[in-house]
Amino acid sequence: MNLSKYYVSALSSFAIWGFFSLALKSLHAYPSLDILFYRVFFCAVIMLVISVTVRTKVLKQNIALFTSLSAKQKKQSIFLTLSGGLLLTGNWFFFIYAVNHISVKAGALAYLVCPILTTVLAYFILKEKLSRWQWIAVSISAFSCMLLSVNHVADLLYSLIIAASYALYLVSQRKNYGFDKFVLLTLQILFSAIILLPFYPKFSAGVPSGYFFYLMITLIAVVFTILPLFMNLYALQGVNSSTMGILLYINPLIGFLFAVFYFKEDITALQLAAYGLILFAIVLFNKHHFFRKKEVLAA
Repeated sequence: MNLSKYYVSALSSFAIWGFFSLALKSLHAYPSLDILFYRVFFCAVIMLVISVTVRTKVLKQNIALFTSLSAKQKKQSIFLTLSGGLLLTGNWFFFIYAVNHISVKAGALAYLVCPILTTVLAYFILKEKLSRWQWIAVSISAFSCMLLSVNHVADLLYSLIIAASYALYLVSQRKNYGFDKFVLLTLQILFSAIILLPFYPKFSAGVPSGYFFYLMITLIAVVFTILPLFMNLYALQGVNSSTMGILLYINPLIGFLFAVFYFKEDITALQLAAYGLILFAIVLFNKHHFFRKKEVLAA
């Protein structure tokens, strides 16, 4: 099995996100908006400090690169960067709300729908080609999500909003190339913080007391936000959006296991069958990675 560093980066980032519900559920007593506010603000401060102190040279290089672009290229880069920040903000809020106020499975379902939307958007927007086997894998995934949405229409609606926001983010950032990925991510999160800042005084429940909240927010900011998002953007340099979309299934599969075995949420035979089909679809979509060595030996 010959996996590139970009492929491993994508796999690792989605695996990390699969454990996110553990950290998020520990803050279920706090309002979703407060979790979002502090998550974004902490990320913005941490990344800004790193960029202007540790990565000053890289920052200057990227500023020089931006000034060398044509007016049209500058507008495109600004639009893709800022729209990416907007999409991340919406995605984070609805995911936090779904996990803490609906169910962990509802959050997992969102990232089961997301790969299908990402793959389809990449096909139509980026003109990424898919093999016959990959289209079959996408069809199996779509059918599995339909099974999971039976008697859970409200969950599906939230899932579609969460999925659409992240699918558009992945596809749009595939086109936003040339700049350092950490710099881009810093700008997007800073933009997200600027968007949220005017809403904080009115919609925040107040400044949380106790060290536990801030400890968990710091963990969420570094381990479950900055690290996997950076790995995601890095992976997009060598892995196309369609493959990224299907690898995204790793996240909800891990989340599903936690929902059933750790949070003790109910699971039906239909849901179990659907997740089994999704696991099969992941292997089928990526069979050129998993079975490449065997195919070469056979030839």
